[in-house]
Amino acid sequence: MKSINPDDFKVIDNIELSKIPTNLFSKADDDDKEEKLEKVQVKLSELQDVMYAHNRYGVLVCLQGMDTSGKDSMIREVFKEFNSRGVVVHSFKTPNSNELEHDYLWRHYLVLPEKGKFTVFNRSHYENVLVTRVHPEYIMNENLPGIDKVADITPPFWENRMEQINNFEKHITQNGTIMLKFFLHMSKEEQRQRLLRRLEEQKHNWKFSTGDLKERERWDDYMNYYEEAINKTSTDYAPWYVIPADDKEMARYIVAKIIWEEMQKHTDIKEPEMDEKIRKNIEMYKEMLKKEK
Repeated sequence: MKSINPDDFKVIDNIELSKIPTNLFSKADDDDKEEKLEKVQVKLSELQDVMYAHNRYGVLVCLQGMDTSGKDSMIREVFKEFNSRGVVVHSFKTPNSNELEHDYLWRHYLVLPEKGKFTVFNRSHYENVLVTRVHPEYIMNENLPGIDKVADITPPFWENRMEQINNFEKHITQNGTIMLKFFLHMSKEEQRQRLLRRLEEQKHNWKFSTGDLKERERWDDYMNYYEEAINKTSTDYAPWYVIPADDKEMARYIVAKIIWEEMQKHTDIKEPEMDEKIRKNIEMYKEMLKKEK
């Protein structure tokens, strides 16, 4: 199997999603993919332990994708070996009444990663330029000045939101948050097959919602808005990666490998050294403890 190079998936110039494949390495052996993922899982877990001791950076991983694109299983598998206190997952639903009393980024600020920890946004602040763009009537719930009807939501409104998101991400990355954003790029046919499985396999029936079919009808709109959002918000400090997601196992490995490779660029993340005074007296402390027997 070809080695994974993060730059092959990173959005550097404007992209067209329709020209990016949703499946790669289709001939790769499933056991090989699983073995490679397991190795990276352990490496990431060890890295987080060092990060916790270093206590300078937090890591924010944003996962976006259409329904059934594999976000939940991605989180479960990529962070499988983590200490449970080392990773926090937030799934953002429709804003509640309290959240709507604040600006749309407020609830995301509240749950940014602590130093030494990973936080995963399962769906993220990008829903505010995706779902709300497909359904602009949702914006009316925000009770914004100058927005009295849907017709008031003009193209400059969305341009401003993109700029606000870039500013938000620039602010948090300048203050110690390492940010990586992944779009799970799935084909419409693959989604159809996954929705069918939810209906045909009883153990997965609970996952099916008629809303999935309604949103599927707007597939082309979503792809257009995803493409625009990715192109306008992929930056050096908060890059987007477009991940072929028709093969869930391969997608998990690619995401895990990219996180690992990108974290290696932060060469200052190291375990703190023992205080010199303690080091000089380490033998004495050992003897003190041994005498307690």
